[in-house]
Amino acid sequence: MEGNIVLTGDLVQMGAYIGAGLACCGMGGAAVGVGTVVGNFISGALRNPSAAGPQTATMFIGIAFTEALGIFSFLIALLLMFAT
Repeated sequence: MEGNIVLTGDLVQMGAYIGAGLACCGMGGAAVGVGTVVGNFISGALRNPSAAGPQTATMFIGIAFTEALGIFSFLIALLLMFAT
C-alpha cells in the first residue's frame, strides 16, 4: 500500500507532547494577562485613590477570567498528555 502512512505509538505520543507544550504557552499568557490587569488597576488607583474602592471587585473578576483561560490551557495539556 504505497501512499498510506501508518503512525506508530511513539510518533503519536511525540505529537501529543508537542501539543501539550504548545498548550502550556496559554498558561504563560494568563500570567502576563493577570499582571496587566493588576498593573493597570494599580496605575488607576494611584491616579484616583477615591475611585479605587468600588473598582476592586471588577479587578478580581478580570483576574478570575484571565486565570480561567490559563486553567483551560492546563487542562488541554493534561488531556493531550494522558488521554491518548
